[in-house]
Amino acid sequence: MDIRQLKFFIEIARHKNFTKAAETLNIAQPAVSMAIQKLEEELESVLFNRRNRQVSLTAEGEVFLIHAKRIMEDLKAASLEMADLKGLQKGEVRLGIPPMMSTYFFPAIIHEFKRLYPHLQLAVSGEGAGSIQRKINQGELDMGVIAGGHVPDNLEVRHVLREEVVACVPAGHPFTLRRSVTIQEFATQPLIMFKQGYYQREMLLELFHESADVQPHVVFETNLFSLVKSLVKRGLGVATLLRMVAEDDHELCTVSFDPPLHLDLMMAWKKGAYLSHANKAFVDFLMAQLQMYSGQ
Repeated sequence: MDIRQLKFFIEIARHKNFTKAAETLNIAQPAVSMAIQKLEEELESVLFNRRNRQVSLTAEGEVFLIHAKRIMEDLKAASLEMADLKGLQKGEVRLGIPPMMSTYFFPAIIHEFKRLYPHLQLAVSGEGAGSIQRKINQGELDMGVIAGGHVPDNLEVRHVLREEVVACVPAGHPFTLRRSVTIQEFATQPLIMFKQGYYQREMLLELFHESADVQPHVVFETNLFSLVKSLVKRGLGVATLLRMVAEDDHELCTVSFDPPLHLDLMMAWKKGAYLSHANKAFVDFLMAQLQMYSGQ
């Protein structure tokens, strides 16, 4: 058994298809099939059901997948730790940031971090909170900004920011005459909402559900907050945004909720995972910047 076989096995299990796995690995399919065949012979177990081009894990394959992923994670951690011990002047932080935060809060932080650590690479991915959590668990991201609520037990978190969620309406809307609106009043309006996987959507749906008489009227869904702002200004409907995002646009009007709504944002990474010096440097830098931000 070798590392190459484990990589092939994990990719086939992920894609449920030998051809797609081979394309991802940039390797000819016969080589992938032969490697898996040898692996099954070594283990004396059939790992995949193969029926009419449909591939699925056998019971033995399900068990072996757990061990294969653990081995690959341990190898990655060992490689990172060895690089750190050698004192290499390089490293990478793979970071997931929700689109709104990547535009309105993190650019200055990223810019200053790169100025202080010019040899470290930052790879930033714009995702919804649900997608960020999934990619952290799968090892595709080192860390990411998620929204609370309910933090999964398998994640380590540090609180980043608490920001108000406000109702956004176009100029001339009746809500502009109000100091605040209830969630029930908001739900009577034509709503522009984020798609599934974005915490603001889940938060609103939960609030609507808690108010038994509320039947929200959703007219449009998108994962592009810039489109949300444009459609609100054009009068298609109303929406929710973080106050920091809405207040920089003078064509938008913001109204607080009664009671007020807030979003807690946290930096998260996999609990028990090895954090490289590059990742630790970013977390330490971020927390120091947040202390300065909260002190303003």
